[in-house]
Amino acid sequence: MLDFIETLAKAELHLHIEGTLEPELMFELARRNGAGLPYATVEALRRAYEFTDLQSFLDIYYQGAGVLRTRQDFCDMTLAYFRKASSQNVRHAEIFFDPQTHTHRGIAMETVIGGIRDAQLAAERELNVTSKLILCFLRHLSEDDALKTLDEALPFRDALVAVGLDSSERGHPPSKFARVFARARDAGLLAVAHAGEEGPPEYIWEALDVLGVRRIDHGVRCLEDPRLVARLAADQIPLTVCPLSNVKLRVFDTMRDHNLRALLDAGVKVTINSDDPAYFGGYVNENYLAAAEALGLTQDELGRIARSSFEASF
Repeated sequence: MLDFIETLAKAELHLHIEGTLEPELMFELARRNGAGLPYATVEALRRAYEFTDLQSFLDIYYQGAGVLRTRQDFCDMTLAYFRKASSQNVRHAEIFFDPQTHTHRGIAMETVIGGIRDAQLAAERELNVTSKLILCFLRHLSEDDALKTLDEALPFRDALVAVGLDSSERGHPPSKFARVFARARDAGLLAVAHAGEEGPPEYIWEALDVLGVRRIDHGVRCLEDPRLVARLAADQIPLTVCPLSNVKLRVFDTMRDHNLRALLDAGVKVTINSDDPAYFGGYVNENYLAAAEALGLTQDELGRIARSSFEASF
């Protein structure tokens, strides 16, 4: 099965670029920038990757992002991801970035977007991997903060394809960000949102009906609402599912408990993605393989998922 997965051309649609920062590169950038890390070694850092929920992961995730200071740092991190993705036959990627994580530390928007864009151009030129960039708002912060962030990003509108919504889901419904998503639409940007990972199915409804999203990131809790599943299937609204992430963050206890097969059987348009692969134990091929082995997915089903990843792309 691994050989088959390796031959599949794939698009990746749910990938946080800060979540690709491998410990080795994190330490290298920390040394480059004189940034301290609370771990003595790469091994000690990896041992900290035992998460009990989304928030326990986010605490380490934001800490790691603190080593990113310069345009070259953002380029190096992003290009490292593209090289790994290319080696796994990912031909197109639509990557998230969290500007507030960086601008709140005094890093200019131009530095963040410029470095990522440098890597995108190099990947297309050297690796034949195309990509789009999605600006995500941190939902634990206020909508006013998100509106300020969008205003700071609009001078770089040509570098962006969409806006998204990520970070702590519980207690932060999509409707909290109705105004900023409306303004983004007015600027010609598409929309996606994390919903139905830890949050309830109602958050998926809000993402669709209030924010006007074209894809749902995660969305696995939709099965709790049969009417919602029927809508997702009928309208072929894609879910960007991240199997290893879901198990690592205890959305499901084991991969055998994952509902990806049930989503496929219900006619939902499912894609497989890696989310934050440096933290969750695998890039896109590892996610395909883990799901295939645990859920008995056939080659035809894997091919259908890979095809959906291109059909669902922007």
